[in-house]
Amino acid sequence: MSQLPPLGALRAFEAVARLGSVVKAAESLHVTHSAISHQLRTLEDFLGLSLFLREGKKLLLTEEGRIYALRVRGALGDMAEATQRVLTRPRPNDITIGVLPSFALHWLLPRLPDFKAKYPQYTINLRASLGFEEMNNGLLDLAIRMGNGNWEGLQQQCLMDESLLLVAAPHFSPRPQTAAEVQTAAIITNPAVQWTNWCQAAGLADWRPKPLFTYNDSNLEIESVKLGHGLALLRRSLVSAAINAGSLVQITEIEVPYQYAYWLIWPEKSSASCKLADFSAWIIGQASDFVNGRNQ
Repeated sequence: MSQLPPLGALRAFEAVARLGSVVKAAESLHVTHSAISHQLRTLEDFLGLSLFLREGKKLLLTEEGRIYALRVRGALGDMAEATQRVLTRPRPNDITIGVLPSFALHWLLPRLPDFKAKYPQYTINLRASLGFEEMNNGLLDLAIRMGNGNWEGLQQQCLMDESLLLVAAPHFSPRPQTAAEVQTAAIITNPAVQWTNWCQAAGLADWRPKPLFTYNDSNLEIESVKLGHGLALLRRSLVSAAINAGSLVQITEIEVPYQYAYWLIWPEKSSASCKLADFSAWIIGQASDFVNGRNQ
């Protein structure tokens, strides 16, 4: 480690190499031009070679300078990432949860005050996420995901099954009164949601919607429905509260299973954690109440 040049000199060099100017580098690092020039001289003296060709006020990277700049940029990026991971690692009473944005917004957030009232010692940190990278990197205590389970290297418990129902805004007109009338209504779709089961349950096995709008995000889909753009087939967990509040209405009583369930997943090493046990017991209870109609 004794052969490492000063960090300030490396940051100054990387900024000049990336931005192509001492002036821009100084602005980027919030230092003076002379400070940048001094750091460059320090680095070149340390290395015993010139990293730039100087043509008047213009600086051009030498071939050695170009290669060095690429490696320094990568090293600084790794340092920044490592620092961020240390800063964001959960504290003992923090519960950091990775959760699907739509599920967090429409189902979990309204229920969190109940958890806080029961367990005031914990601080909840929600991270909107879809994948498993943060879990694999140790940045999450647990996550809520949709799927069929059987994720390798993770502890998991099914939280609840999901279903689909057709909804519209109360002011949507003309509002279908029967399944047959749905065929002529404006439809909003999401590629992740298949209509096959709903159509079969509605006696419309040969019909498929021709969407007026298509969104790949459930939050956009819900907002579009609330604006009166059309009908949409949506997950019950995302629309139940809005139906109860009167901002959405269910079209027909048909409700069909969704292909994926919600799962609670966590790293194997966290199995004995008290905070994990407390949150898991709470959310499983909330999910049970929701499924049984006690907490919509």
